[in-house]
Amino acid sequence: MLRIFTRPVPLAWLLALCTFIPVVTAAVLVVQIPLGALPADALRLTAAPVMYFLHALGGVVFGVLGPVQLVSALRHRFGFLHRLSGRVFVLAGWTMALAGLGLLWQVESVATALLDVARGVFSLALMALLALGVMAARKRNMGQHRAWMVRAYVTGMGTGPVALVMFPIYLMTGKPLQGLLSDTVVVGMWLITIATGEWVIRRRAVQKPLQPIVA
Repeated sequence: MLRIFTRPVPLAWLLALCTFIPVVTAAVLVVQIPLGALPADALRLTAAPVMYFLHALGGVVFGVLGPVQLVSALRHRFGFLHRLSGRVFVLAGWTMALAGLGLLWQVESVATALLDVARGVFSLALMALLALGVMAARKRNMGQHRAWMVRAYVTGMGTGPVALVMFPIYLMTGKPLQGLLSDTVVVGMWLITIATGEWVIRRRAVQKPLQPIVA
């Protein structure tokens, strides 16, 4: 049963499902920020409106293109389109990460140090993973390229499944988690998402080893 999730198309659908909520949220922000129609709990982020907008815009593009890049039909039949969207994907990931670091620097945080540190570390990790993916592609090592890009995606969108935990807790208790407990759940789910991505990569490598493409 678990094998279905290690194949390219089902994996793409799974990633799209898990990141649907943050992508939609970011898409709403892309509209709200220029209009000045942010909710009260996000008004503090208008201290750095450009960074906030770029972070949201980068998140939308990164979140949408990530699963698409894993569809084998796009890679095999439309190689040019795959490479073009891949460049946009990398640029969006870097934009999201750099803008996120800018927000951490410019906006007073209401989160705990645990979450702030995690955001900084994972933003830096995202940029490094994307760079490694690009270098692997240039060396024609497509197996490593796909592995690095999957790692980059689950790192960049690692908070996607958080709602799957937070919402049931809210339904049961009648109030949202707050403070250190909330941030611990967020960081924990982020780490679980990254670990799941690594498990998928290693399982695919065992099932179907990928050799470097010789130019």
